[in-house]
Amino acid sequence: MASFYGFEPKNPLFLGTAQYPSPAILADAVRRSGAEIVTVSLRREAANGGAGQAFWGLIRELGVRVLPNTAGCHTVKEAVTTAEMAREVFGTDWIKLELIGEDDTLQPDVIALVEAARILADDGFQVFPYTTEDLVVAGRLLDAGCEVLMPWGAPIGSGRGLNNPYGLRSLRQHFPGVPLVVDAGIGLPSHAAQAIEMGYDGILLNTAVAKAGDPAAMAEAFALAIRAGRLAFEAQPMEARDMAAPSTPVMGKAFLA
Repeated sequence: MASFYGFEPKNPLFLGTAQYPSPAILADAVRRSGAEIVTVSLRREAANGGAGQAFWGLIRELGVRVLPNTAGCHTVKEAVTTAEMAREVFGTDWIKLELIGEDDTLQPDVIALVEAARILADDGFQVFPYTTEDLVVAGRLLDAGCEVLMPWGAPIGSGRGLNNPYGLRSLRQHFPGVPLVVDAGIGLPSHAAQAIEMGYDGILLNTAVAKAGDPAAMAEAFALAIRAGRLAFEAQPMEARDMAAPSTPVMGKAFLA
């Protein structure tokens, strides 16, 4: 299993905590998924007033590790300020750095992302940047001090899966020693399994579970898919072929003269 700033989860599912029908359903989904890391938007919880304290109490009861998120930030200043507040509230140096550059697709502003990542890393944060599959940007983020990369699979909340398998596969091959987590766009357990089969180290998702008819069952389905994908990757799957290859041996086959 990969190490995320020294933490090695047995289950590499990062589960978001927004949009669930109730706190009880959220708790059930986290338990059935076996997730050891959950993401939390500081702005969302702060906006709920007193409800934020109840939410934080629920997270503590679950015994999971919190990855605060700078969701909704559009500038470097916003993201850095939100990260500083999150460190104070949640008592962790971990931060999922989300810095949006385009509102329709919620695509990250990768230029500002690199700048914010450098500022936060220099200040002791352990940054999990939400980025694209661009190889140059990935290199810049690593140079800025990031030790984990979180490329999107597809736009946030779209459920489209892996829009650019070639790009994601190239990212994995170019940075073999870097922990990589597919973040955003995952809609089905099969999407998650596909990413893990490529050699990705984790999956971060929220909407696909929270908006399912049965969130807890869907959370468990994702956990099983991730496990299947990991077993398949470790088993070294066969290479795809353009032509058929017989699976039945022809040795000893009768031939008519």
